[in-house]
Amino acid sequence: MSDRGYRPPRALSPLREHLRETFWFAPTLTLVCAIALWFAASALDEQLVAYLQDERAYDEVKDLLSIAEDTKTIVVTIASAMMTFIGVVFSISLVAVQMASGQLTPRVVRIFVRSRISKLTLSVFLATFVFSLLVLSSYESETDPRRVVSVPFLQSVLTAALVGLSLLLFIAYVSSTLRLMQVGPVVDRITRDSFRVLGRMPGGLPQEGPLAAETGRLVHEGRAGVLRDVNVARLVRAARRQGVVLRLIPRLGDFVVPGTPVLAVHGGAAPPRRALRYTVSVGVERTLHQDLAFGLRQLSDIALRALSPAVNDPTTAVQCLDRIVQFLAALADLPLGAAHHRDRKGVVRLVQDVPGWADLVDLGFEEIRRCATGSPQVTRRLLAGIDDLLLLTAPERQGPLVRHRTLLIQAVERTVPDADEREFALLPDRQGIG
Repeated sequence: MSDRGYRPPRALSPLREHLRETFWFAPTLTLVCAIALWFAASALDEQLVAYLQDERAYDEVKDLLSIAEDTKTIVVTIASAMMTFIGVVFSISLVAVQMASGQLTPRVVRIFVRSRISKLTLSVFLATFVFSLLVLSSYESETDPRRVVSVPFLQSVLTAALVGLSLLLFIAYVSSTLRLMQVGPVVDRITRDSFRVLGRMPGGLPQEGPLAAETGRLVHEGRAGVLRDVNVARLVRAARRQGVVLRLIPRLGDFVVPGTPVLAVHGGAAPPRRALRYTVSVGVERTLHQDLAFGLRQLSDIALRALSPAVNDPTTAVQCLDRIVQFLAALADLPLGAAHHRDRKGVVRLVQDVPGWADLVDLGFEEIRRCATGSPQVTRRLLAGIDDLLLLTAPERQGPLVRHRTLLIQAVERTVPDADEREFALLPDRQGIG
């Protein structure tokens, strides 16, 4: 990628994204917060009772005991009902994930895993359940206002507040899940995530001259897996301290095995190994955190699934093509091929290989073009999209687009024998067929 308005990356951004890819962190953190909240509320309730007893306001203490006794039944009901709610949330999540992965692509499951509203709803439900159980342990059998130590008044109020929040989140969760079970919101979400990746790519002035001679290579010593992301800030810092330039050899999304070279060193000795710890992250599948091409991969997969004989939904393929054309149009006049990450002084310290224009065009169109010849709706939309991109791109970038247009026309001519049907299928239309 080019160098457009560089913004220094945050050192913790990979960790933050890795935590978002998990489903355990947010509920666990919320449970810890719920326990801490109970301790604080319990202490305040004890202080409230002690203050009233010091003031000899025993009637007020008796009123608190009466209120607490009335709310005990409600708290018991809440504690038992929240487990049912949690089961409902899990059931909805599993059904939604199953339908989305079956009808769209298994790679969209990450959208549900990363969904903030899903994690927040489950977290608040679990917190409400645990908090209500802890509140039940605060009730005392003592009814004498002079001898009682604590009355869970504030705890009962907080329990009711958590229940109200749980109900509101449940409504929002159902609404969000229903949206993510539709094709339109899913492809829109993938596209927006892709544009966020594009917005995080480094910028500034182009690299002047070639890199210094390669002086060494560092190999991957961890487990085998897909290269998910790299800690850009840490790599830049290590290269700056050593006075060298690091070049990431594999692309994000490549599968690396132990012993595979991952970093090339230019201009000096390699940084010490301890400075490069946790800078390269591998996993079982790709993520969209830094991977510029992964959004197109997902859109292409959804379109291919829609064009399969088992699904036969060309309208979904057209929706994916809309977003593919949108993303490629945004890249039409941007330099591609390498991302140059700079230190605070503007010196290039990390060079990252990213897909070029031809790579992204092939990723967006190649497989769809091969499967689209039997659907005039898709061929018409594909031709219209290519024509729009030809208007936006410079002559030196039109080669891949012209090639796909020519191959599509040739494939339709071979597949559709009737001249009228062939003419109809090769008429560019941004809606496919109305």
